[in-house]
Amino acid sequence: SIVESVNIGLLAVDLEGRVTRCNSSLEGMLGINRDEAIGKHVEELFEEDFAETLQQLLGGERWRLTELRNIYKLRTATRTGRALILNISLAPLQSEFPGQTGALVIVEDVTSRVRLEEQLQQREKLSSIGLLAAGVAHEVNTPLTGVSSYTQMLLGMLPETDPKHALLQKVRRQADRASDIVNNLLNFSRTGGASEFTEIDVHRVLDDTLQLLEPQLRHSQIETVRAYETDLPKAFGNAGKLQQVFTNLLLNARDAIVDGGRISLSTASSEDDSLTIEVTDTGLGIAPENVAKIYDPFFTTKGVGRGTGLGLAVSYGIVQEHSGHITVESTPGRGTTFRITLPTAEARVQLQAAASD
Repeated sequence: SIVESVNIGLLAVDLEGRVTRCNSSLEGMLGINRDEAIGKHVEELFEEDFAETLQQLLGGERWRLTELRNIYKLRTATRTGRALILNISLAPLQSEFPGQTGALVIVEDVTSRVRLEEQLQQREKLSSIGLLAAGVAHEVNTPLTGVSSYTQMLLGMLPETDPKHALLQKVRRQADRASDIVNNLLNFSRTGGASEFTEIDVHRVLDDTLQLLEPQLRHSQIETVRAYETDLPKAFGNAGKLQQVFTNLLLNARDAIVDGGRISLSTASSEDDSLTIEVTDTGLGIAPENVAKIYDPFFTTKGVGRGTGLGLAVSYGIVQEHSGHITVESTPGRGTTFRITLPTAEARVQLQAAASD
């Protein structure tokens, strides 16, 4: 009964690594029935990469263990594809008589904990960079304003036929581009107060964003599909900031699509008083090695002059400010889905009421 009541997965295996027993926590963790697991090798319960890691941990003696062995924060997945982050311990099993009869595999699912740690680390990193960005932006903005003003004044003094006029136009364009970067830095560093938050219709914000970007999407031969939930609950937030998030996601989706494609927008609510917005494209996808970097400021895979690398960093901060979460799933060559989860307006009111009590 103790083995069944613990919230960690327990596996007993023989000296060949075949499962002889397991508890209910392991069944729930892996989404399998214990009758399916018994008799199989441990490696068969996980993805193929798990077998390679296990082989390295066991060494040449395989399951004939002489000491406790551990793997921490192993990223793997079940056979059904559900991603897991596990702490695994291996210990020898001894019988009443001298000699090892097998091994005990202790599996702790730390997926939620590790992801929360990563979110907190990301938030701290963005906060620190935000302070730095604000300082840099203000310092750069003063001389940049002078360059723009003097350039505009010189343009007014020269006829358009003067060769210097064209050069000054180039200076002005580059100054405008630099100004846009400074504004992005300032947006990245700013956080709004709760006074700016109201009940908002997410569908209206999405539709307004699509209307603004429709000419660009049409020019890129991109079809937009909407799958909105009827009577979606209101969210509590800043419509302008959420529109900035949706704009960033839609423009990134546009840039990822080559020779036409489709962008799908969908919404749904759940029983835990949250609502979800998904932006899915049929573009090139994100390389696996880049997925962990996409929210880092100034990280971009676009060419020079096509992106500042601040769009997703800003979006991440805005979603966090709304007490929400943003996640991504991407398959190279097939497309990407960004998923934003926000609390409903009713849930935010309840949280605020509980906090005041």
